[in-house]
Amino acid sequence: MHAQAFRLTEPVSPVDHVVGPEHAPVTVVEYGDFECPSCKQATGTVKLMLARFDQQVRLVFRHFPLDASCNPNVQRQMHDNACLAAYAAECAGKQRRFWEYHDLLFENGERLGRDALVTYAQRIGLDTSAFERCLEDPATRARVAADVEAATRAGVNSTPTLFINGRLVEGALERGYYDYAVIIERHLPQGGSRNGAS
Repeated sequence: MHAQAFRLTEPVSPVDHVVGPEHAPVTVVEYGDFECPSCKQATGTVKLMLARFDQQVRLVFRHFPLDASCNPNVQRQMHDNACLAAYAAECAGKQRRFWEYHDLLFENGERLGRDALVTYAQRIGLDTSAFERCLEDPATRARVAADVEAATRAGVNSTPTLFINGRLVEGALERGYYDYAVIIERHLPQGGSRNGAS
């Protein structure tokens, strides 16, 4: 694969789920799967990184479910509920509760069937009727498919995959590695790219 395939080319957009200041010098884009144990581990690591660097970093979460029902890159079924969980996260996002629901999904990664997903929606006070309608909405599926397509263009083939100012980092690595990468990016000329792509 050409080196260019390992660069993030999709800029952060209004449809992305973002936490952190818009003009942070370092943008971390994570492609993840809510049923992936390594993604759960990485999420904890990234939270510590965000806390350490505070106003220096913003995080973008994008979907790459390792589930053949919505990801054509998956040759054998790995995570049976990952696509449905991604749809559910999008539906929570429509009610402005994406990050809270994101955390619940990772806390309960072994229980992501439809009934459980609705229960989590109830737990954080979502309108469950709207939530369930959203789960069946083709637009929700298209939104997740768009993330998968963008990931494919960027060379993503596993989760978690992070891009720090457009540079590829694969796997759930130790926090020290992420911190080191952020420190390097923060001190690059012009502070690196602020839109998450290069």
